[in-house]
Amino acid sequence: MFAFIARQPILDKEKSVFAYELLFRDGKGGTYPDHQEEKSRFIADNFHPLGLDDISGEKTSFITFSTDTLVSRFPTNLNPDSVVVELADPADTSNGLFEACQHIKQMGFKLAIDDPMMIGSKHDIFPLIDIVKVDVSKARFENVEKHIPRYREENKKLVAEQVDTQDSFASCIDLGFDFFQGYFFSQPEARILKQLPASKMNIVDLMAESGKVNFDIARTTQIIERDATLSFLLLKFINNPAINKRYKITSLKHALNYMGEVEIKKFIALLSLTNIADDKPLEIIHMSLVRAKFFDLLAERRGFKNNPPIAFLVGLFSLLEGLLDQSMTDIVKQLPLSDDVNNALLGKNRELNNYSALVRGFESAIWMTVIKQAKLLDIDQKQLHVLYNQAIVWGNGIRSAISTHFPTAKAEG
Repeated sequence: MFAFIARQPILDKEKSVFAYELLFRDGKGGTYPDHQEEKSRFIADNFHPLGLDDISGEKTSFITFSTDTLVSRFPTNLNPDSVVVELADPADTSNGLFEACQHIKQMGFKLAIDDPMMIGSKHDIFPLIDIVKVDVSKARFENVEKHIPRYREENKKLVAEQVDTQDSFASCIDLGFDFFQGYFFSQPEARILKQLPASKMNIVDLMAESGKVNFDIARTTQIIERDATLSFLLLKFINNPAINKRYKITSLKHALNYMGEVEIKKFIALLSLTNIADDKPLEIIHMSLVRAKFFDLLAERRGFKNNPPIAFLVGLFSLLEGLLDQSMTDIVKQLPLSDDVNNALLGKNRELNNYSALVRGFESAIWMTVIKQAKLLDIDQKQLHVLYNQAIVWGNGIRSAISTHFPTAKAEG
């Protein structure tokens, strides 16, 4: 069970999540933490830790282990079907690492190494390796192109790391990489000003309703009822066990009576987001969900209880540039969001700017940013982890409600 953790998605060529790399704050260099029983009990009692299923869902987890942990303290409760063992120092074969890796392979685990210079084949341990990760921000293009055929001949799967732009993603596909780690999928593919199609006008109308101070249930019901997909998804969201474990909700009016106006506004906004850019990877929607819940929990912790739920809306819409392939300046001119939401999306709200910096710190495991923002927001940094973990669990639950509806994005090129 883990409380202080970040995860970064690893996507395939179709931009679907293949795995998450897990980075542990209380492990050296992000490695798997070695907790004494007393500390583990303290964390469990105070910080609502997550299991691997909570963090990665049904996806594979990449976990880096120190040599010492692999040799003498490798955890026996991990599942080889869902965990890839990543070596922190594959060149260190002086302390029984080779023998330990042989044993771990016999247990059924796949082994991975970080090899930015692509020299791993010179190490004795290389024949045991299944997956090679290459930091493409450090590696020379010519060197990668030269070595990839040999890696492929030896049936090594290749992960490109630090893939942060759509152009980099396309180049890595051309080079022959299998998987891609980085936030390229949340970046615009081309900043071209284009009007939303008429088929999306129901969605635009819903976004407007979610941001109004006065909620017009008759108007909102009319919008939803004229689109069978929206009606189906709204009820599916609201009846998701992550949200509602007690009652079967059968209509928007029923949901309003049960959940209240503010919560319904959140789900109407969520419904809008999942339908406004349905040709994009599901993971960008998933990131938006986690951000929305995290911002909402932060605002509540800070004593801000707004109607409409501005923090939630800003978190949810914070990745619209990547969803709509436009600048945020152009987006806010087209969508009927409130001035408060627009200003926050344009970086004009100091409080919400802090939330944005904080969530990026969590997403990229930049712990110094988390420490800095904890001081600015006057929230204990470890409690911020608790809130972020809650947001991950909530996002996983909502994702499960939309994943069957959401089409698989197609890779470019």
